Amino acid sequence: MSGGKLKPLKAAKKVNKEVDDDDKAFQDKLKKEQAELKAAAAKAAKGGPMGGGGIKK
Repeated sequence: MSGGKLKPLKAAKKVNKEVDDDDKAFQDKLKKEQAELKAAAAKAAKGGPMGGGGIKK
């Protein structure tokens, strides 16, 4: 192909997979753990008890 417009690549078709109760519970558990980790990281970044004091002289 020399010159002209290139055709856009086609997106892959999404496969509809059925989610059973166990998979849904597992996904909910993962989302909850991620939210807890994010909250803990935000609290730590705010400057908790180990808040970047460095070496005291």
